Amino acid sequence: MIDFGLLHLLMAFVGVVVGIVFGALPGMTATMAIAVFLPLTYAYDLHVSLFLLLGLYVGGISGGLVPAILVNIPGTPSSICTGFDGYPMAKRGEAVRALRIGITASLFGGLFSLLLLFLFTPPLARVALSFSSVEKFLIILFALSIIAALSKGNMVTGVFAGFLGVFFSLIGQFADNNKMRMVPDFLSVDLRNGFQLLPVLIGLFALVQILQEAEGGMRDDAMGADLSREVRGFRFSDFKGQVVNLFRSAFIGTFVGILPGVGGSAASLLSYSQAKNFSGRPEKYGTGCVDGLVASEAANNGLTGGALIPLLSLGIPGDSTTAVLVGAFMLQGVQVGPLFITNNLDLWHVILSALLLCNFLMFFVMFYPIKYIASVIKLPKYRIFPVIILLCVIGAYSSRNGNMFDVWTMLFFGLLGYFFVKIKLPIVPFLIGFILGKDLEKYFVDSIKGVGGSLSVFFTRPMGWVIWGLIVASIAWAVYDSKREARRAAAGNGGAQA
Repeated sequence: MIDFGLLHLLMAFVGVVVGIVFGALPGMTATMAIAVFLPLTYAYDLHVSLFLLLGLYVGGISGGLVPAILVNIPGTPSSICTGFDGYPMAKRGEAVRALRIGITASLFGGLFSLLLLFLFTPPLARVALSFSSVEKFLIILFALSIIAALSKGNMVTGVFAGFLGVFFSLIGQFADNNKMRMVPDFLSVDLRNGFQLLPVLIGLFALVQILQEAEGGMRDDAMGADLSREVRGFRFSDFKGQVVNLFRSAFIGTFVGILPGVGGSAASLLSYSQAKNFSGRPEKYGTGCVDGLVASEAANNGLTGGALIPLLSLGIPGDSTTAVLVGAFMLQGVQVGPLFITNNLDLWHVILSALLLCNFLMFFVMFYPIKYIASVIKLPKYRIFPVIILLCVIGAYSSRNGNMFDVWTMLFFGLLGYFFVKIKLPIVPFLIGFILGKDLEKYFVDSIKGVGGSLSVFFTRPMGWVIWGLIVASIAWAVYDSKREARRAAAGNGGAQA
């Protein structure tokens, strides 16, 4: 039975509102919001904290439609296609109508993905319960192969980033012989347990964004559409004929969310392209077509439940935001994975209830006062970001009750992540590798211990062969996709030169 009270409702409301603000400000994402507010969860139990964190998640994903429609700048990667038709609608005096269509489609996508989360997570977890350390090792390897292979079409850099994250996760004391590894003597005390997850998260997903924005000067140059000039208002009849589009797009978003590391931009693009392919009037897309706006927003909110399915059933984060959520569970001593629902049935019900509440709160908070919420895109970043930096430092410092080394850890990984951006090395595979690295090593060592060190144990179990097949298929697809993208780029360059 869920102990639901006013505090839970308040936390969900605060999370949704703050998430919307983060999503609506270009350069600030749901992942960044959760990373910044994660230290606050120390003050509450996990039940209350989940209402805050999931509110930030839902609000952050949904808020990205505001700048996408008003200034044609996606607030989040998952809103990349929202502006294709939303912005033309805003330019012809239908900004509020476009915003409310997007908000309603977002609600449907969120509720649809929540239903699939409820239906598919328990049976998938029951199957995973039969896994030995061999299958668990291969599942993590499979997750790393998918994450790396689908890192913006660049397999080599994705693979490198993923296993570089594994390398960083192994720094510290090796449990089997209690010896330090890859640690200089003067850091042996601070790094006995390796780098702490919370400062790493804050550095990679908050500090990196701030450094990128600072590089551009943080000029207050947003130009929003005129919300006072509304030539046509929203009607629920705008969704007439959109039923198939809604279900298809929400399903695509949920399915893409289940695939680790694919990301919201892929869900938005895939859903938009499928809606256009099945449309009887594809020429209307990109000119202010309701179908395209519905497809993008139903898909990106479908991610919220979809990305939680592999997290809660297999312990594999579906995207960068759920990777940060792993930190919340770990800080509270809860292990996600096949036993999560069995051992934490109350938490499972809390997650379902929180997602349901937060989706409806998102709708009511955004739908009616959208004219006022839209003004958030005009807030100057040079006033907001110093406050965020202060919160980051306080959060890192308090992660272990006042350890200055964690602040240096945050700064180090912030600079490292900024360097990754410069050399086009994806951060998400690095983070997933960092989170899964210790378990990857643990299950590998456990697997070969029982057979005298022979690697043949990974090739003798039927389920192992199935997972090996998935690993090979994911890498083969990545190779094919990379070659296809290279041919397209070459063709595009040839056409440009001609």
